[in-house]
Parts: sequence; structure tokens; C-alpha cells
Amino acid sequence: MGSMAASPAASLGFLFVTGNSIMAIRKSRGDAAAVSFVVVSYLTLLLLLYCLRWFETAHPGSASRDRARLGVWLTTTLLTALFTWRVARLMPWPVAAGVCFMGGSTVAGGFYALFLLPRAAEDSELMVENIQ
Repeated sequence: MGSMAASPAASLGFLFVTGNSIMAIRKSRGDAAAVSFVVVSYLTLLLLLYCLRWFETAHPGSASRDRARLGVWLTTTLLTALFTWRVARLMPWPVAAGVCFMGGSTVAGGFYALFLLPRAAEDSELMVENIQ
């Protein structure tokens, strides 16, 4: 397992996202909905990065790794919902419906990739081990 210290690139990325968030809040000029969107998106992104680090450092097959996997899916789902809502409300209804469909498909695909696909891969590895 690697160190929990952030790499220079990660630190630079964090500073960039933080700076952009501060600028977006300043540009919103008191629009409570816009400020809320930026703050919730920023905090959710930080939580996602924390969950990803937690997932990477947890032992494979552990309950901690499963909880981290759930945290990754929940935070990506929240970010997808936030951005889907933000974009869909600006579009005419047929386009908004397509945006919502794509957002829902992304959430469903993430669930499949994080929860169903790894289980299938683990099950097939166990079957191969049992055959040998």
C-alpha cells in the first residue's frame, strides 16, 4: 500500500478546483441557488476523493472496501444528479428527458460496474480455483 500523502499533481488539482469554486461563488453575486450548487458540488467532490482514497487503501475483500465502494457510488450518483438537474433545467423538455435518461444510465452503469461486475469476476475466479 502506498502513502496517504497527496502527490504534487493531486495537490495542484485540489488547488485548481478550490480556486474555480471560489471564483464561481464570487461570480454568482448572491444567487443562493448557484452558491448552493457550487458548495454542494465541491463538498461532494471532496467526499468522492476521500472515498476513492479509502477504497484504494482498503484490503481487497474487506468490509471496509465494500463501504468505500458504496461511498464512491453514492457520491458519484449525487454528482451525476446535481449536474443532470442543472443541465436539464436549461433545456427544452425533449432534450431534458434525454439528459435525464443519460444521467440515469450513468448511475445504473456505475452500480453495475461497482457492485455486480466485481462480484461476477470474483465468482468466476473462485470457480476456476475450485476446478483446479
